[in-house]
Parts: sequence; C-alpha cells; structure tokens
Amino acid sequence: MSINWFPGHMHKARKEIAEVMPQVDVIIEMIDARIPFSSENPLVPELRGDTPVIKVLNKADLADPAITALWVAHLEQQKGIRALPLTQQKPEEIKSLLSLCHEMLPEREKAVRGVRAMIMGIPNVGKSTLINTLAGRIIAKTGNEAGVTKSQQRIKLDGNIILTDTPGFLWPKLSPASCGYRLAVTGAIKDTVIDYADIALFAAEYLLKAYPERLMERYQLSALPASDIELMDAIAERRGCMRKGGVSDLHKVSEILIHELRLGQLGPLTLETPEMVSQELVEAKEEEARKAKEKADRDKVRQAKARKRYGK
Repeated sequence: MSINWFPGHMHKARKEIAEVMPQVDVIIEMIDARIPFSSENPLVPELRGDTPVIKVLNKADLADPAITALWVAHLEQQKGIRALPLTQQKPEEIKSLLSLCHEMLPEREKAVRGVRAMIMGIPNVGKSTLINTLAGRIIAKTGNEAGVTKSQQRIKLDGNIILTDTPGFLWPKLSPASCGYRLAVTGAIKDTVIDYADIALFAAEYLLKAYPERLMERYQLSALPASDIELMDAIAERRGCMRKGGVSDLHKVSEILIHELRLGQLGPLTLETPEMVSQELVEAKEEEARKAKEKADRDKVRQAKARKRYGK
C-alpha cells in the first residue's frame, strides 16, 4: 500500500513551523509508542537544527513495555534527544515533562525569559490531550481521529514555559512502505483513505509472527492459523462475520481486528522494533537504488534510439 497524504493544511503547517523554529528552545515531539519510528516525522531533523528534542512515546500503556525500553535506549543514542514513555492514564507523569524541559536547557536563565517549547506530532497521537493535562484546563480540541488541530496556538504553562502547539501533519512520502501500513493500523491516517482489509491483513501477518498467543487467547482459537487470510477467516467464524455460502465478510472482520488492536484489547503490543526498522531501511535503500538504475538504463535506451533516429 502506498499512501501519499499531504493535504494543503499540512503543507501550510510545515512552513509555519519552519518560520517559528529559530525562536524555539526545546521541541516536544510526540510519537506513538507502538510505532516509534513510523510515527516520527522525518521533517523534524531538517527543521530542528541543534534544538534539543524530547521524544514523548505516548500511549505507552498500549505498547509492549520490553520493546518500548529498547526504543528509549535507541532514541537516546542521538545527540540532544531524550525519550519519555507516557500514558494519558497517569497525569502526574505527564507533568514531569515540564521539569524535563528545564533539564534540557541547564544554561538558560529562566527568570529572564521563559522556556519556549514547541510540541509537534503526527495526527491522532494524543497531542491535544497531553496539552490539556499540562495546562490543567481544556485548551486544545481533542478527538479520536486524525487532523483535529488546524492552526498554531500558544499556551502558558507552569514553570514559565510558553508552549506552541502545531497542527499534526504527515510527510509527502511514507518510506519504507510498511510505515504507511503501521500508521494506518494505529489510526494516524484517516479511515476514509484506507482499505480496512489491506491494513488488517498486514496487521494479521505481523501478529501471527510477533504475538501468536494473544491472537489465540483473544479469539479463542484452538490452533494457530498458517496465514493472514486464514487468521481472518478464523476470526470471522468466531465473531459471526460470515456471508451466505460460508464465505467470511472480510471488511467486517477487518474492522473488528483493527478496532480491537487500537483499543488495546489484544494486550500491549508494538508493531516495530529498532532491529526491524534498521533492516527495512537497508532494503528500502537497495530498492530505491534498483529503481534508479532501471530508470537510468531506460533513459539510455531512449536516448540511443533518439540519436539513431534523428542522427544526433
């Protein structure tokens, strides 16, 4: 599945962020703890320069804690990066984000000028809910769908911190291709632009490898299916998603699997590991090189034909 979703308001948001970035002391980038790499915005390194970044691994209660620990260690290997797993269920831990902002700027005299923080994140990562918790009041509109925040706003927080909220935006190209699937599975991409069956089969294939016991327990399976489509058929049978003739309703059972995964009803799970992503990046780079070579070869053939035909 190839998803290129870069609406006009996201393009506008990117330009606005680039304009304000020189005034920002620290960036709070919210990512989904279930997909820490896929939910990172590759535009952030381009826009941040040397500005310190706190990577908030939100929805940590829905993620596999052992893999979250691996991601924290992996992210903090980068210069100027701190990683903080959080869950909306523990407001007191969210408040610790304010003190961490100060820790990231030990040389700053806060009495002279407060800390200017900017919060960034892809759609539906929980940014607005976190802002409301930090502010202690309803400031940012929340919603369990992509693209709720539409424009920048500045919020004064405790600890002399001025927080700039930004609209959630994705990037022009989702690569490796599996990133698009993971974003869709977790709800970062609007359901209106995805194919439920497509992303459910992607999720099923991964869950069979990574969390087979969860599948068997959740859907009361006596034996583990051998493939993604066999898993969907088994779930359809258990949940009564069958059409006439004994054929499973793939769309209906796909909605069940995706919704239950998003709600954490299969238990805390993570859809990618640092090792997995490293391998995917290598493969994506090799694929890009292969396509570039094929294009160059085609161009050479066309040019040779043109020279032969027109004598140039």
